[in-house]
Amino acid sequence: MSQTTKNRQVLLIKRPEGLPTPGDFKFKDTEVQQPQEGQVVVKTLYLSVDPYMRGRMNDSKSYIPPYQLNEVIKGGAVGEIVESKSDKYKEGDKVIGMLGWQLFNTVDDSKVTKIDESIAPVSAYLSVLGLTGLTAYFGLLDIGQPKEGETVVVSGAAGSVGMFVGQIAKIKGARVVGIAGTDEKCDYLMKELNFDEAINYKTTDNIKQDLEKACPDGVDVYFDNVGGSISDAVMSLLNDHARIPLCGAISSYNSTDGDMGPRIHGQMIKTRSLLKGFVLSDYADRQSEGLQELGKWLSEGKLKYEETVVDGFDNVVEAFLQLFKGANLGKMLVKVSE
Repeated sequence: MSQTTKNRQVLLIKRPEGLPTPGDFKFKDTEVQQPQEGQVVVKTLYLSVDPYMRGRMNDSKSYIPPYQLNEVIKGGAVGEIVESKSDKYKEGDKVIGMLGWQLFNTVDDSKVTKIDESIAPVSAYLSVLGLTGLTAYFGLLDIGQPKEGETVVVSGAAGSVGMFVGQIAKIKGARVVGIAGTDEKCDYLMKELNFDEAINYKTTDNIKQDLEKACPDGVDVYFDNVGGSISDAVMSLLNDHARIPLCGAISSYNSTDGDMGPRIHGQMIKTRSLLKGFVLSDYADRQSEGLQELGKWLSEGKLKYEETVVDGFDNVVEAFLQLFKGANLGKMLVKVSE
């Protein structure tokens, strides 16, 4: 690689107030940092944009430190090693890691993991064989624990986590009801992923009534990706000893007024339900287990995955903003290079 190879980065320059805008970010041209011993230079192939990144843009305590202003934003990425001063990797190896939004990342070899293109395309390691597939796997099976014949409701069901939750629930013999934001997404859930019912929350006149029709035997497991009024409606239908994996609350991520809603304490006590928030890092020591099962189901044709791919590094900010408009079916990715 040339000593003067140009790099391009995306920095967070302002903490968003409400919905992020392009003015909260800045593109910066620089040079690629030369690797030291034990380091590699990774050319970015695909970047992942995810809703959790919005929380990291706030200067507040969370399960992961906030992004710092005027520094490169980091997220999931797959890339190709183009220069190596490491005994672990050679040029041409494909790797995955939490890397910067930039064309090239120079990192310690411990920050990346080699991936196997013979199992699936590299982009799949950012979805079904990556953060979103593993989040669905552990959240549903460890917390939700669906049993054959039970009813599982999934909000954000056509998103990058929700579609895997529903499919895994079907593998376990559950009845699955998905909630999504377009008729096309609902059709996809039922026709392609074999969900039993799907509800378009944007066109329904009364989501609670539609949920009652779709869940005549109540709700045993609710995998919550969105929070807000959708979750309020589901909570009223919980069966005794229901389980609620709390994965996301995208409905309130850009709220500036706080998130107000019905009090669920009484309902939770009456039904003796379990609500548990979680993040994937809680299962760091079990990820090989999850990858093995997901890979097995994928090879057996029991899991399908979709990607919404935005082409070009200069479109990464716009791709991120589109998440909050529900523009993606499945995983939203940015293709940076071949």
